[in-house]
Amino acid sequence: VFFFQAEDGIRDFCLSRGLGDVFKRQDVHSRDVVDKFVKQKVIDKEAFVWQSQLKFTWEKTKDNEMAQRQMLRFPWEKDKERFKCIIKMVDWFRFYSFEYVGNCGRLVITPLTDRCYITLTQALNLTMGGAPAGPAGTGKTETTKDLGRAVGLPVVVFNCSDQMTYQTMAQIFMGLSQSGSWGCFDEFNRISIEVLSVVSTQVKSVLDALKEKKAIFSFMEDQISLSDTVGFFITMNPGYAGRTELPENLKALFRSCAMVVPDLVPICENMLMSEGFLTARDLARKFVTLYDLSRALLSKQKHYDWGLRAIKSVLRQAGKLKRSEPGMNEDPLLMRALRDFNMPKIVTDDKPIFVRLLEDLFPGHNPPAKVNADLKKQIMQTTKAQGLLPEEMFCLKVVQLSEILEVRHCCFVIGPPGSAKTTIWKTLAETFRFIGQELEYETVSPKAVTSDELFGYMTKSREWRDGVLSNIMRNQLKNQEKYKETQVHKWTILDGDIDPEWIESLNT
Repeated sequence: VFFFQAEDGIRDFCLSRGLGDVFKRQDVHSRDVVDKFVKQKVIDKEAFVWQSQLKFTWEKTKDNEMAQRQMLRFPWEKDKERFKCIIKMVDWFRFYSFEYVGNCGRLVITPLTDRCYITLTQALNLTMGGAPAGPAGTGKTETTKDLGRAVGLPVVVFNCSDQMTYQTMAQIFMGLSQSGSWGCFDEFNRISIEVLSVVSTQVKSVLDALKEKKAIFSFMEDQISLSDTVGFFITMNPGYAGRTELPENLKALFRSCAMVVPDLVPICENMLMSEGFLTARDLARKFVTLYDLSRALLSKQKHYDWGLRAIKSVLRQAGKLKRSEPGMNEDPLLMRALRDFNMPKIVTDDKPIFVRLLEDLFPGHNPPAKVNADLKKQIMQTTKAQGLLPEEMFCLKVVQLSEILEVRHCCFVIGPPGSAKTTIWKTLAETFRFIGQELEYETVSPKAVTSDELFGYMTKSREWRDGVLSNIMRNQLKNQEKYKETQVHKWTILDGDIDPEWIESLNT
Protein backbone atom coordinates (compact mmCIF):
# COMPACT_ATOMS: atom_id res chain seq x y z
CA VAL A 1 0.00 0.00 0.00
CA PHE A 2 1.53 3.32 -1.06
CA PHE A 3 0.49 6.52 0.72
CA PHE A 4 0.51 10.06 -0.58
CA GLN A 5 -0.45 12.69 1.97
CA ALA A 6 -1.34 16.18 0.72
CA GLU A 7 -1.04 19.13 3.09
CA ASP A 8 -3.03 22.35 2.71
CA GLY A 9 -0.52 24.63 4.44
CA ILE A 10 3.19 25.03 3.83
CA ARG A 11 5.13 25.45 7.04
CA ASP A 12 6.75 28.83 7.45
CA PHE A 13 10.50 28.56 7.17
CA CYS A 14 12.37 30.49 9.81
CA LEU A 15 14.46 33.09 7.98
CA SER A 16 17.21 33.45 10.59
CA ARG A 17 17.62 29.68 11.06
CA GLY A 18 17.72 29.10 7.30
CA LEU A 19 20.40 31.75 6.80
CA GLY A 20 22.32 30.42 9.80
CA ASP A 21 22.42 26.94 8.23
CA VAL A 22 23.82 28.33 4.97
CA PHE A 23 26.53 30.39 6.71
CA LYS A 24 27.40 27.45 8.94
CA ARG A 25 27.88 25.09 6.00
CA GLN A 26 29.99 27.61 4.09
CA ASP A 27 32.15 28.33 7.16
CA VAL A 28 32.66 24.63 7.95
CA HIS A 29 33.76 24.06 4.34
CA SER A 30 36.16 27.03 4.55
CA ARG A 31 37.58 25.64 7.80
CA ASP A 32 38.13 22.21 6.21
CA VAL A 33 39.79 23.74 3.13
CA VAL A 34 42.23 25.78 5.25
CA ASP A 35 42.91 22.70 7.39
CA LYS A 36 43.70 20.74 4.20
CA PHE A 37 46.06 23.50 2.99
CA VAL A 38 47.95 23.45 6.31
CA LYS A 39 48.35 19.65 6.23
CA GLN A 40 49.52 19.69 2.58
CA LYS A 41 51.71 22.79 3.16
CA VAL A 42 50.10 24.69 0.26
CA ILE A 43 51.70 28.16 -0.12
CA ASP A 44 51.40 28.85 -3.88
CA LYS A 45 48.23 30.49 -5.22
CA GLU A 46 48.73 28.55 -8.48
CA ALA A 47 48.42 25.19 -6.63
CA PHE A 48 45.58 23.05 -7.98
CA VAL A 49 43.95 22.52 -4.56
CA TRP A 50 43.43 26.30 -4.40
CA GLN A 51 42.57 26.75 -8.09
CA SER A 52 39.92 24.02 -7.87
CA GLN A 53 37.89 25.88 -5.22
CA LEU A 54 34.81 27.84 -6.31
CA LYS A 55 35.91 31.44 -5.62
CA PHE A 56 34.09 34.77 -5.78
CA THR A 57 36.19 37.87 -6.45
CA TRP A 58 35.22 41.57 -6.41
CA GLU A 59 37.37 43.30 -9.01
CA LYS A 60 37.56 45.37 -12.19
CA THR A 61 37.92 43.42 -15.46
CA LYS A 62 40.74 43.90 -17.96
CA ASP A 63 40.11 44.85 -21.58
CA ASN A 64 38.48 42.07 -23.61
CA GLU A 65 39.11 39.50 -20.85
CA MET A 66 35.43 38.74 -20.17
CA ALA A 67 34.30 39.59 -23.73
CA GLN A 68 36.23 36.52 -24.92
CA ARG A 69 34.49 34.37 -22.33
CA GLN A 70 30.87 35.50 -22.48
CA MET A 71 28.47 37.94 -24.14
CA LEU A 72 28.41 41.28 -22.33
CA ARG A 73 24.67 41.89 -22.07
CA PHE A 74 24.32 44.76 -19.59
CA PRO A 75 25.97 48.20 -19.33
CA TRP A 76 27.57 47.34 -15.97
CA GLU A 77 29.27 44.33 -17.57
CA LYS A 78 30.87 46.57 -20.21
CA ASP A 79 31.99 49.27 -17.73
CA LYS A 80 35.74 48.76 -17.21
CA GLU A 81 35.86 51.11 -14.21
CA ARG A 82 33.18 49.31 -12.23
CA PHE A 83 33.84 46.56 -9.68
CA LYS A 84 32.04 43.32 -10.50
CA CYS A 85 31.47 39.92 -8.86
CA ILE A 86 33.40 37.29 -10.84
CA ILE A 87 33.21 33.53 -10.20
CA LYS A 88 36.33 31.46 -10.84
CA MET A 89 37.05 27.74 -10.76
CA VAL A 90 40.31 26.48 -12.33
CA ASP A 91 40.27 28.21 -15.77
CA TRP A 92 36.48 28.74 -15.95
CA PHE A 93 35.23 32.15 -14.94
CA ARG A 94 32.25 34.41 -15.60
CA PHE A 95 30.15 37.18 -14.03
CA TYR A 96 27.77 36.34 -11.21
CA SER A 97 24.29 36.29 -12.83
CA PHE A 98 22.16 37.73 -9.99
CA GLU A 99 19.22 35.35 -10.36
CA TYR A 100 17.05 35.51 -7.21
CA VAL A 101 17.48 32.17 -5.41
CA GLY A 102 15.62 33.02 -2.19
CA ASN A 103 16.36 31.68 1.25
CA CYS A 104 16.62 28.03 0.25
CA GLY A 105 19.16 25.76 1.93
CA ARG A 106 22.55 24.96 0.43
CA LEU A 107 24.31 21.63 0.13
CA VAL A 108 27.01 20.44 2.49
CA ILE A 109 30.19 20.81 0.40
CA THR A 110 32.19 17.55 0.45
CA PRO A 111 35.15 16.31 -1.68
CA LEU A 112 32.61 14.60 -4.00
CA THR A 113 30.68 17.87 -4.41
CA ASP A 114 33.92 19.73 -5.24
CA ARG A 115 34.86 17.06 -7.80
CA CYS A 116 31.41 17.34 -9.43
CA TYR A 117 31.67 21.17 -9.48
CA ILE A 118 35.01 20.96 -11.32
CA THR A 119 33.63 18.48 -13.88
CA LEU A 120 30.50 20.54 -14.59
CA THR A 121 32.31 23.90 -14.84
CA GLN A 122 34.94 22.38 -17.14
CA ALA A 123 32.11 20.95 -19.27
CA LEU A 124 30.75 24.51 -19.61
CA ASN A 125 34.28 25.70 -20.42
CA LEU A 126 34.47 23.17 -23.27
CA THR A 127 30.92 24.09 -24.45
CA MET A 128 29.56 20.70 -23.49
CA GLY A 129 26.80 19.40 -21.22
CA GLY A 130 27.35 17.78 -17.83
CA ALA A 131 26.30 14.21 -16.99
CA PRO A 132 26.55 13.15 -13.31
CA ALA A 133 25.80 9.40 -13.12
CA GLY A 134 25.38 7.02 -10.19
CA PRO A 135 22.86 5.24 -7.97
CA ALA A 136 19.84 6.96 -6.39
CA GLY A 137 20.44 9.26 -3.44
CA THR A 138 24.04 10.28 -4.21
CA GLY A 139 23.27 13.97 -4.86
CA LYS A 140 23.45 14.20 -8.67
CA THR A 141 20.47 16.54 -9.17
CA GLU A 142 21.03 18.48 -5.92
CA THR A 143 24.69 19.20 -6.78
CA THR A 144 23.68 20.57 -10.20
CA LYS A 145 20.99 22.76 -8.58
CA ASP A 146 23.43 23.96 -5.91
CA LEU A 147 26.05 24.97 -8.49
CA GLY A 148 23.31 26.93 -10.29
CA ARG A 149 22.48 28.74 -7.04
CA ALA A 150 26.17 29.48 -6.46
CA VAL A 151 26.59 31.19 -9.86
CA GLY A 152 23.18 32.92 -9.61
CA LEU A 153 21.41 31.15 -12.49
CA PRO A 154 17.92 29.59 -12.60
CA VAL A 155 17.96 25.77 -12.81
CA VAL A 156 14.87 24.07 -14.24
CA VAL A 157 14.58 20.36 -13.36
CA PHE A 158 12.67 18.02 -15.68
CA ASN A 159 11.78 14.46 -14.64
CA CYS A 160 12.11 12.54 -17.89
CA SER A 161 9.79 9.70 -18.86
CA ASP A 162 9.10 7.48 -21.87
CA GLN A 163 6.19 9.79 -22.79
CA MET A 164 8.58 12.54 -23.91
CA THR A 165 8.73 13.13 -27.68
CA TYR A 166 11.25 15.06 -29.77
CA GLN A 167 8.69 17.90 -30.05
CA THR A 168 8.40 18.31 -26.25
CA MET A 169 12.20 18.20 -25.93
CA ALA A 170 12.53 20.83 -28.70
CA GLN A 171 10.16 23.16 -26.81
CA ILE A 172 12.24 22.75 -23.65
CA PHE A 173 15.55 23.41 -25.45
CA MET A 174 14.11 26.51 -27.16
CA GLY A 175 12.95 27.91 -23.81
CA LEU A 176 16.29 27.25 -22.11
CA SER A 177 18.30 28.72 -25.00
CA GLN A 178 16.31 31.95 -25.06
CA SER A 179 16.18 32.44 -21.27
CA GLY A 180 19.77 31.38 -20.57
CA SER A 181 18.64 29.00 -17.81
CA TRP A 182 20.21 25.68 -16.95
CA GLY A 183 18.17 22.56 -17.67
CA CYS A 184 18.66 19.48 -15.48
CA PHE A 185 17.10 16.37 -17.05
CA ASP A 186 16.56 13.81 -14.30
CA GLU A 187 16.54 10.09 -15.27
CA PHE A 188 17.47 11.10 -18.83
CA ASN A 189 17.94 7.49 -19.95
CA ARG A 190 14.22 6.75 -19.42
CA ILE A 191 13.50 8.55 -22.72
CA SER A 192 13.03 6.10 -25.62
CA ILE A 193 15.98 5.50 -27.96
CA GLU A 194 14.12 6.90 -31.00
CA VAL A 195 13.65 10.27 -29.25
CA LEU A 196 17.25 10.33 -27.95
CA SER A 197 18.59 10.07 -31.51
CA VAL A 198 16.80 13.32 -32.44
CA VAL A 199 17.70 14.96 -29.08
CA SER A 200 21.41 14.57 -29.89
CA THR A 201 20.90 16.69 -33.05
CA GLN A 202 18.92 19.31 -31.10
CA VAL A 203 21.56 19.62 -28.33
CA LYS A 204 24.38 19.75 -30.90
CA SER A 205 22.73 22.65 -32.79
CA VAL A 206 22.57 24.70 -29.55
CA LEU A 207 26.16 23.86 -28.52
CA ASP A 208 27.48 24.65 -32.04
CA ALA A 209 25.76 28.07 -31.88
CA LEU A 210 27.41 28.68 -28.48
CA LYS A 211 30.85 27.79 -29.88
CA GLU A 212 30.34 30.23 -32.76
CA LYS A 213 29.13 32.92 -30.28
CA LYS A 214 25.90 33.52 -32.21
CA ALA A 215 23.19 35.78 -30.78
CA ILE A 216 20.51 34.29 -33.11
CA PHE A 217 20.58 30.79 -34.58
CA SER A 218 18.38 28.34 -36.49
CA PHE A 219 16.72 25.65 -34.36
CA MET A 220 14.17 23.19 -35.81
CA GLU A 221 13.50 25.59 -38.75
CA ASP A 222 12.91 28.53 -36.38
CA GLN A 223 15.19 31.54 -35.82
CA ILE A 224 15.57 32.03 -32.06
CA SER A 225 17.78 34.16 -29.79
CA LEU A 226 20.53 32.56 -27.74
CA SER A 227 21.73 33.52 -24.26
CA ASP A 228 25.21 32.14 -23.62
CA THR A 229 24.53 31.27 -19.97
CA VAL A 230 22.45 28.25 -21.08
CA GLY A 231 23.61 24.83 -19.86
CA PHE A 232 22.36 21.25 -20.27
CA PHE A 233 22.83 18.63 -17.55
CA ILE A 234 21.58 15.05 -17.48
CA THR A 235 21.47 12.66 -14.52
CA MET A 236 21.18 8.90 -14.86
CA ASN A 237 20.82 5.74 -12.80
CA PRO A 238 22.61 3.13 -14.93
CA GLY A 239 21.29 -0.44 -14.85
CA TYR A 240 17.80 0.30 -13.51
CA ALA A 241 14.63 -1.19 -15.05
CA GLY A 242 13.20 0.64 -18.06
CA ARG A 243 16.47 2.42 -18.97
CA THR A 244 17.99 2.84 -22.42
CA GLU A 245 21.64 3.07 -23.45
CA LEU A 246 22.51 6.57 -24.71
CA PRO A 247 23.55 6.79 -28.40
CA GLU A 248 27.28 7.41 -28.90
CA ASN A 249 26.73 10.75 -30.68
CA LEU A 250 24.73 11.96 -27.64
CA LYS A 251 27.33 10.72 -25.11
CA ALA A 252 30.00 12.73 -26.95
CA LEU A 253 28.15 16.00 -26.15
CA PHE A 254 28.21 15.49 -22.38
CA ARG A 255 31.07 15.31 -19.88
CA SER A 256 30.38 12.49 -17.42
CA CYS A 257 31.02 12.52 -13.67
CA ALA A 258 30.71 9.39 -11.52
CA MET A 259 28.87 9.96 -8.23
CA VAL A 260 28.71 6.59 -6.50
CA VAL A 261 29.39 6.96 -2.77
CA PRO A 262 28.44 10.25 -1.04
CA ASP A 263 30.65 11.49 1.82
CA LEU A 264 28.21 10.69 4.61
CA VAL A 265 30.26 11.69 7.69
CA PRO A 266 30.71 15.41 6.81
CA ILE A 267 27.07 15.59 5.64
CA CYS A 268 25.86 14.09 8.93
CA GLU A 269 28.15 16.35 10.96
CA ASN A 270 26.91 19.50 9.22
CA MET A 271 23.25 18.55 9.52
CA LEU A 272 23.60 17.65 13.21
CA MET A 273 25.27 21.03 13.82
CA SER A 274 22.38 22.72 11.97
CA GLU A 275 19.91 20.91 14.23
CA GLY A 276 21.73 22.21 17.33
CA PHE A 277 23.87 19.21 18.40
CA LEU A 278 27.12 20.21 20.15
CA THR A 279 28.98 16.87 19.83
CA ALA A 280 28.15 16.61 16.11
CA ARG A 281 31.46 15.09 14.95
CA ASP A 282 31.37 12.05 17.29
CA LEU A 283 27.64 11.50 16.76
CA ALA A 284 28.06 11.66 12.96
CA ARG A 285 30.67 8.87 13.06
CA LYS A 286 28.36 6.70 15.20
CA PHE A 287 25.42 7.42 12.90
CA VAL A 288 27.28 6.46 9.69
CA THR A 289 28.89 3.41 11.36
CA LEU A 290 25.43 2.13 12.37
CA TYR A 291 24.09 2.47 8.82
CA ASP A 292 27.22 0.86 7.28
CA LEU A 293 26.98 -2.10 9.68
CA SER A 294 23.21 -2.40 9.12
CA ARG A 295 23.78 -2.55 5.37
CA ALA A 296 26.40 -5.28 5.84
CA LEU A 297 24.86 -7.42 8.61
CA LEU A 298 21.08 -7.17 8.19
CA SER A 299 19.19 -9.25 5.62
CA LYS A 300 18.78 -7.82 2.12
CA GLN A 301 15.16 -6.63 2.13
CA LYS A 302 13.84 -4.66 -0.86
CA HIS A 303 12.37 -1.93 1.34
CA TYR A 304 15.56 -1.32 3.38
CA ASP A 305 17.25 1.98 2.59
CA TRP A 306 20.51 2.88 4.33
CA GLY A 307 21.37 5.69 1.91
CA LEU A 308 21.56 9.47 2.05
CA ARG A 309 17.82 10.15 1.80
CA ALA A 310 17.06 7.86 4.75
CA ILE A 311 19.83 9.52 6.77
CA LYS A 312 18.37 12.99 6.15
CA SER A 313 14.93 11.88 7.37
CA VAL A 314 16.35 10.54 10.65
CA LEU A 315 18.43 13.71 11.15
CA ARG A 316 15.30 15.84 10.79
CA GLN A 317 13.57 13.62 13.36
CA ALA A 318 16.58 13.95 15.70
CA GLY A 319 16.46 17.75 15.35
CA LYS A 320 12.75 17.72 16.22
CA LEU A 321 13.49 15.69 19.39
CA LYS A 322 16.38 18.02 20.26
CA ARG A 323 14.14 21.09 20.08
CA SER A 324 11.39 19.43 22.12
CA GLU A 325 13.86 18.33 24.86
CA PRO A 326 16.85 20.74 24.72
CA GLY A 327 18.19 19.66 28.14
CA MET A 328 18.47 15.93 27.31
CA ASN A 329 21.89 14.31 26.79
CA GLU A 330 22.69 14.11 23.05
CA ASP A 331 23.80 10.44 22.87
CA PRO A 332 20.52 8.91 24.14
CA LEU A 333 18.56 11.49 22.15
CA LEU A 334 20.15 10.41 18.84
CA MET A 335 19.85 6.76 19.87
CA ARG A 336 16.11 7.25 20.42
CA ALA A 337 15.71 8.87 16.98
CA LEU A 338 17.64 6.05 15.27
CA ARG A 339 15.74 3.33 17.09
CA ASP A 340 12.22 4.74 16.89
CA PHE A 341 12.49 5.78 13.24
CA ASN A 342 14.09 2.58 11.93
CA MET A 343 12.40 -0.14 13.99
CA PRO A 344 9.05 0.02 12.11
CA LYS A 345 10.71 -1.00 8.82
CA ILE A 346 12.99 -3.75 10.21
CA VAL A 347 11.74 -7.33 9.86
CA THR A 348 11.43 -9.49 13.00
CA ASP A 349 14.58 -11.60 12.38
CA ASP A 350 16.77 -8.48 12.02
CA LYS A 351 15.52 -6.63 15.11
CA PRO A 352 17.87 -8.31 17.68
CA ILE A 353 20.90 -7.53 15.45
CA PHE A 354 19.90 -3.88 15.02
CA VAL A 355 19.27 -3.46 18.77
CA ARG A 356 22.70 -4.97 19.59
CA LEU A 357 24.39 -2.59 17.12
CA LEU A 358 22.68 0.35 18.82
CA GLU A 359 23.74 -0.89 22.27
CA ASP A 360 27.37 -1.29 21.11
CA LEU A 361 27.51 2.23 19.62
CA PHE A 362 25.64 3.90 22.51
CA PRO A 363 26.74 1.83 25.56
CA GLY A 364 24.84 2.39 28.79
CA HIS A 365 21.94 4.21 27.14
CA ASN A 366 18.40 2.91 26.68
CA PRO A 367 16.02 5.89 26.52
CA PRO A 368 12.30 5.08 26.69
CA ALA A 369 10.40 5.30 23.42
CA LYS A 370 8.48 8.54 23.04
CA VAL A 371 4.93 7.31 22.42
CA ASN A 372 1.86 9.53 22.13
CA ALA A 373 -0.11 7.89 24.98
CA ASP A 374 -3.36 9.72 24.15
CA LEU A 375 -3.22 8.63 20.52
CA LYS A 376 -2.44 5.03 21.47
CA LYS A 377 -5.38 4.96 23.90
CA GLN A 378 -7.66 6.35 21.18
CA ILE A 379 -6.38 3.76 18.68
CA MET A 380 -7.27 0.95 21.10
CA GLN A 381 -10.81 2.35 21.51
CA THR A 382 -11.23 2.70 17.71
CA THR A 383 -10.00 -0.89 17.20
CA LYS A 384 -12.57 -2.19 19.69
CA ALA A 385 -15.32 -0.11 18.02
CA GLN A 386 -14.49 -1.84 14.72
CA GLY A 387 -15.04 -5.23 16.37
CA LEU A 388 -11.30 -6.04 16.35
CA LEU A 389 -8.93 -7.15 19.10
CA PRO A 390 -6.61 -4.24 20.20
CA GLU A 391 -3.49 -6.42 20.13
CA GLU A 392 -0.29 -4.64 21.26
CA MET A 393 1.72 -5.10 18.04
CA PHE A 394 -1.22 -4.01 15.86
CA CYS A 395 -1.74 -0.81 17.89
CA LEU A 396 2.03 -0.13 17.80
CA LYS A 397 2.05 -0.36 13.98
CA VAL A 398 -0.84 2.14 13.76
CA VAL A 399 1.10 4.55 16.04
CA GLN A 400 4.26 4.08 13.93
CA LEU A 401 2.33 4.85 10.74
CA SER A 402 1.05 8.12 12.26
CA GLU A 403 4.62 9.03 13.34
CA ILE A 404 6.03 8.37 9.86
CA LEU A 405 3.32 10.52 8.25
CA GLU A 406 4.44 13.40 10.48
CA VAL A 407 7.89 13.47 8.84
CA ARG A 408 7.13 12.05 5.38
CA HIS A 409 4.55 12.91 2.73
CA CYS A 410 4.73 9.37 1.34
CA CYS A 411 5.32 5.95 2.84
CA PHE A 412 4.94 2.24 2.08
CA VAL A 413 2.99 -0.23 4.20
CA ILE A 414 4.66 -3.53 3.32
CA GLY A 415 3.85 -7.13 4.27
CA PRO A 416 2.48 -10.46 3.00
CA PRO A 417 -1.25 -10.91 2.25
CA GLY A 418 -3.43 -10.99 5.37
CA SER A 419 -0.96 -9.10 7.60
CA ALA A 420 -3.49 -6.26 8.31
CA LYS A 421 -1.93 -3.62 6.02
CA THR A 422 -5.30 -2.19 4.95
CA THR A 423 -6.79 -2.50 8.46
CA ILE A 424 -3.86 -0.51 9.91
CA TRP A 425 -4.38 2.58 7.72
CA LYS A 426 -8.17 2.37 8.01
CA THR A 427 -7.89 2.24 11.81
CA LEU A 428 -5.62 5.29 11.79
CA ALA A 429 -8.10 7.12 9.52
CA GLU A 430 -10.99 6.36 11.90
CA THR A 431 -8.85 7.46 14.88
CA PHE A 432 -8.08 10.83 13.26
CA ARG A 433 -11.77 11.36 12.58
CA PHE A 434 -12.68 10.44 16.17
CA ILE A 435 -10.27 13.01 17.64
CA GLY A 436 -11.76 15.74 15.41
CA GLN A 437 -9.25 15.82 12.53
CA GLU A 438 -11.25 15.68 9.30
CA LEU A 439 -9.91 13.14 6.81
CA GLU A 440 -10.75 11.99 3.29
CA TYR A 441 -9.03 9.36 1.17
CA GLU A 442 -9.16 7.83 -2.30
CA THR A 443 -8.17 4.21 -2.94
CA VAL A 444 -6.74 3.23 -6.34
CA SER A 445 -5.49 -0.09 -7.70
CA PRO A 446 -2.46 1.10 -9.74
CA LYS A 447 -2.16 -2.02 -11.91
CA ALA A 448 -5.85 -2.02 -12.89
CA VAL A 449 -5.10 0.71 -15.48
CA THR A 450 -2.22 1.46 -17.83
CA SER A 451 0.57 3.88 -16.87
CA ASP A 452 -0.88 6.56 -19.20
CA GLU A 453 -4.35 6.18 -17.66
CA LEU A 454 -2.86 6.39 -14.15
CA PHE A 455 -0.72 9.52 -14.62
CA GLY A 456 -2.19 11.25 -17.69
CA TYR A 457 -0.72 11.71 -21.16
CA MET A 458 -0.35 14.01 -24.18
CA THR A 459 -2.48 13.19 -27.22
CA LYS A 460 -1.06 13.39 -30.76
CA SER A 461 -2.73 16.79 -31.12
CA ARG A 462 -0.61 17.89 -28.09
CA GLU A 463 -3.57 18.12 -25.69
CA TRP A 464 -3.25 16.97 -22.09
CA ARG A 465 -5.53 14.17 -20.89
CA ASP A 466 -5.84 13.78 -17.11
CA GLY A 467 -5.02 10.46 -15.52
CA VAL A 468 -6.51 8.97 -12.37
CA LEU A 469 -3.77 10.31 -10.05
CA SER A 470 -3.53 13.79 -11.59
CA ASN A 471 -7.32 14.11 -11.33
CA ILE A 472 -7.30 13.08 -7.64
CA MET A 473 -4.43 15.44 -6.81
CA ARG A 474 -6.14 18.37 -8.55
CA ASN A 475 -9.33 17.70 -6.60
CA GLN A 476 -7.37 17.57 -3.31
CA LEU A 477 -5.50 20.78 -4.09
CA LYS A 478 -8.53 22.78 -5.27
CA ASN A 479 -10.95 21.27 -2.72
CA GLN A 480 -13.26 19.93 -5.41
CA GLU A 481 -15.83 17.10 -5.26
CA LYS A 482 -15.61 15.42 -1.82
CA TYR A 483 -12.54 17.37 -0.63
CA LYS A 484 -12.89 20.44 1.61
CA GLU A 485 -10.53 23.08 3.00
CA THR A 486 -11.29 22.00 6.58
CA GLN A 487 -9.85 18.50 6.01
CA VAL A 488 -6.54 18.09 7.85
CA HIS A 489 -5.58 14.86 6.05
CA LYS A 490 -6.06 14.03 2.36
CA TRP A 491 -4.70 10.62 1.40
CA THR A 492 -4.22 8.85 -1.90
CA ILE A 493 -3.81 5.12 -1.29
CA LEU A 494 -2.32 3.01 -4.08
CA ASP A 495 -3.30 -0.51 -3.07
CA GLY A 496 -1.42 -3.07 -5.10
CA ASP A 497 1.93 -4.59 -6.04
CA ILE A 498 4.89 -2.25 -6.51
CA ASP A 499 5.97 -2.37 -10.15
CA PRO A 500 8.76 -0.32 -11.83
CA GLU A 501 6.37 0.54 -14.67
CA TRP A 502 4.20 2.80 -12.48
CA ILE A 503 6.34 3.51 -9.40
CA GLU A 504 9.10 5.14 -11.51
CA SER A 505 6.74 7.81 -12.86
CA LEU A 506 5.76 8.98 -9.35
CA ASN A 507 8.91 11.13 -9.49
CA THR A 508 7.26 13.30 -12.12
